[in-house]
Amino acid sequence: MGIVLGLIIGKPIGIMLIAWLGVKLKISQLPEQSRWIHILGLGLLGGIGFTMSIFISILSFSDPMLVQEAKFSILVGSVLSGFLGYMVLSISSKGRAKISQEDAVQA
Repeated sequence: MGIVLGLIIGKPIGIMLIAWLGVKLKISQLPEQSRWIHILGLGLLGGIGFTMSIFISILSFSDPMLVQEAKFSILVGSVLSGFLGYMVLSISSKGRAKISQEDAVQA
């Protein structure tokens, strides 16, 4: 459960926190036409990752059953992260497309 929550909650929090600090410290700025909901979606997509997670789980556990459970948790967390990231970005872009269509009609 910790692995799944780390990928779904921990990665987005870390990515958003660093992005927020960068913007607040004026080291960086959000890309043009992007909002914080987009950073959240990208943070969720950051939860997709197998290589280092599996490498660390192999080093961490000597019991093969625990390694298999960790690999399964990594797979579940990565799939959920990818799905949630896609949903957040998809929903936020639909709202953006609707606004663009309204602007085109008014012009």
